[in-house]
Amino acid sequence: MKQGLFTTITLIAALVISMGFYYGVLPTLDKGSDVTPIIHQIRLGGVLVPFLITITLMLLTFVVERVITLRKAQGGAPLPSFFAGFTQSVREERYDDALALCDTQRGSAAAVLRAGIEQYKRSQSDMHMTTEKRLSETQRAINEARLLEVPFLERNLIALSTIASIATMTGLLGTTVGMIRSFAAMATQGAPNAAQLAQGISEALVNTALGLFAAIIGIVTYNFFVNKVDQFNYNVDEAAYLTLEILKEKEAA
Repeated sequence: MKQGLFTTITLIAALVISMGFYYGVLPTLDKGSDVTPIIHQIRLGGVLVPFLITITLMLLTFVVERVITLRKAQGGAPLPSFFAGFTQSVREERYDDALALCDTQRGSAAAVLRAGIEQYKRSQSDMHMTTEKRLSETQRAINEARLLEVPFLERNLIALSTIASIATMTGLLGTTVGMIRSFAAMATQGAPNAAQLAQGISEALVNTALGLFAAIIGIVTYNFFVNKVDQFNYNVDEAAYLTLEILKEKEAA
């Protein structure tokens, strides 16, 4: 599924769920005798609460999507085990076995290394190609395959960062609206309207809490996934470098 379509579907679904929860479920719960204070406070958070819930649902959806994607990118077996078997096959010039390992492993790392070995095997059949040219073509194939896989690994990371920023701004907007209502209640002649004052403060704090909650999740998960992608790329680069070094030794022998 294309990223734009996935984001649009996620946005619409999250908005529908949040609106249904806020306007359908919370009013019913608000009338019960055993409603928790948290449910009361969320219901009194104002019209921005559904949008904050929407942002949070989108954020959780992207987090789940990233977990699944990175797990798929790793492949079937742990990467150190796969790299060890792959490089050993290359060292022993069992290139078909190396390709078979890639087919079994799957994932982004296997796709990058497979592209390099396939190109090297094709280059071996060209008797007019020099050793330097053969290794250069192998390196080029690995780099091209890696460039195709990196966007797949980094997809939706910008969305996580953007949602974290939007959640903070939306929470602050709700806080400002709540404080405006509070000061408006205090500005009345005579005694301040205690009910409106409390509602305004409650609205401000609920929006602040929801906005910070989504922002914290967004920032933490964004940094976590960026670190995972960087580590993954480093492992792939290390395996590709070792593979090329082994091929250089074979060519020099």
